[in-house]
Amino acid sequence: MGRWQALLDDRNRFFWVLQAAGWSGYALVHYIGSLMHEMRDIYAIIILLGAYAGFLLTVPLRYLYRQIWDSKPWFLILVVLGSAYASASIWAVIDNATYWEIYKFGFRPESNWFYFKNTTAKFYIMLSWSGLYFGIKYYQMLQDEKQKALMATSMAHQAQLKMLRYQLNPHFLFNTLNAISTLILIKENELANRMMTKLSSFLRFSLDNEPIKKIPLAREIEALMLYLDIEKVRFDERLKVTIEVDESVENALVPSLFLQPLIENSIKYAIAKMEEGGEVIVHAEHEGEDLVVVISDNGPGVKQPADDLVNRGGVGLANTRDRLQALYGKRYSFTLSANEPSGMRVEIRIPFEQVDL
Repeated sequence: MGRWQALLDDRNRFFWVLQAAGWSGYALVHYIGSLMHEMRDIYAIIILLGAYAGFLLTVPLRYLYRQIWDSKPWFLILVVLGSAYASASIWAVIDNATYWEIYKFGFRPESNWFYFKNTTAKFYIMLSWSGLYFGIKYYQMLQDEKQKALMATSMAHQAQLKMLRYQLNPHFLFNTLNAISTLILIKENELANRMMTKLSSFLRFSLDNEPIKKIPLAREIEALMLYLDIEKVRFDERLKVTIEVDESVENALVPSLFLQPLIENSIKYAIAKMEEGGEVIVHAEHEGEDLVVVISDNGPGVKQPADDLVNRGGVGLANTRDRLQALYGKRYSFTLSANEPSGMRVEIRIPFEQVDL
């Protein structure tokens, strides 16, 4: 498959392969047709010489057609008809000369009618060759335009994903740096240093993973734990996190850093508002053809509709939903609902894709 694609990509080589194959096929068909008649063996040489003449005469046509490619249609048609007939006439003369000089040993017809019929037949062959040339050329141009459109769409898609991912960093950095500043002001330098170290590790992970690429869920959990280590410095014992990930989904591919904004949302709107703190649970399992990830908390919850909460609940929820839509199209679900007995619950379903080991 790779060699065939390389052949298609090399337009010049592709032309010569088709040129050689086409005229070889012409010679073969002509030879098979001659077997139906009692022809001498030397007739095979006549056929080869005729095919070779056609091969050589169509090469200039290629360069001529390339020169007039952008001309007006009427001019293009006239040039194709004229050049095809001129090539057919030359071919007929060469073909007749080789036929009568080699095969018939000098015998020549007395009338030019034979030459005219031969030229007409070869004119149709040249027109067919020209039609194939233009057809293949137009097909290649359409493929090029399609490829360019796909590339432009892909680049726009990648830019959108990068924008959505990097949109989270300023929001997260503001909260963390504000907490570090507070710790420094109250002389908690050791805690501030720990937070800064954890922040450095988390940002390094963020920069090392492209927003448009997917990573194994196990690695995503590692990044999540780096983030939680930062938050635990802020909330201490008030923040409890439980990770429930089946071994069967540890190698499942997920968008990089898609859990962090959801956990951040739970901490901001649930844990931070509870004096005694709270718990966030991350659960992941393989269900049918989907990977199901559930993030739930035991916070106070909210009374507004789920759709309004997604649109007004800060950057995290809407951003994650938009990233999933950009990556999976319609092959995902993002559901926000009340958790029992209290709190909020986010359920994400995406196609189960496993990393190759």
